Amino acid sequence: MTLTTTPVPTAAAGGIHATARISAAARGDTTVLPVLDGDGPFELRRLRSRGPEARVCVIGAMSAPLGGDRLRVEATALPGARLHITTAAATLALRGATAEHATYDIHLTVAEHAELRWTPKPLICAAGSNLRQTWTLDLAPTARLVLREEQLLGRTGEPSGRVTTRLTVRRGGRTLLDQETAYGPGAPGWDGPAVLAGHRATGQILTVDPAYETTPPDTHLFDLTPDDGHALLAPLAGPATLVTAAAPDGHLLRRLLRTAQATTRRSASTSSMRSEP
Repeated sequence: MTLTTTPVPTAAAGGIHATARISAAARGDTTVLPVLDGDGPFELRRLRSRGPEARVCVIGAMSAPLGGDRLRVEATALPGARLHITTAAATLALRGATAEHATYDIHLTVAEHAELRWTPKPLICAAGSNLRQTWTLDLAPTARLVLREEQLLGRTGEPSGRVTTRLTVRRGGRTLLDQETAYGPGAPGWDGPAVLAGHRATGQILTVDPAYETTPPDTHLFDLTPDDGHALLAPLAGPATLVTAAAPDGHLLRRLLRTAQATTRRSASTSSMRSEP
């Protein structure tokens, strides 16, 4: 039986505390959702399954994150499960009634022979916002993961808000990747030539796949045109690949990420075929 509950969010001084919990489990040739809980700004909807993959859409039920909010998402793909999580619309970080920063913590756990894809719509950092986002990923050695994040620094015609992101990935208990980025007011050099070079859209795609154990993809630089941004595909020890991109706007950013991801998929497919006896 799939259980769905809706607890009442905790209203803290200057913000809301809310948590969404998702759990996916393999059952025969399909994946079920034994836990699907959301409160506060999180409304969770089941989408039509695609083969053995269960799909969940996170819908924003209220404006969030605002200054002072404490938001958290916990998602687990149990052994053999396949889970895809997306969002219905972009996440808009706003100033709020307090000068305190907002936090948005995402914890993903992927067990043996399980797969999790996290592909939300972009995060928009409106002028005056201040968001601290953390990603904590715990993967089993045979787990597969695709994580995409996109950040739009300010709405059209306005300056960027402040956003700090920490991404920590552990595979089999060992650290695979630990990085922190900061953009917006107060972040040194964030819009200079060594970082975004004046661009206002940035994103990345992290792919972890055991197929890369045998033949990791080569480093590759992608350009649409000299003025339309750049993307870099780089292999990581692990096995994993990381695509990072910067572009003038969200549309061009998505084009760059899609182009690079297509190359990543081809590499994974080729590696998988080579590893077959």
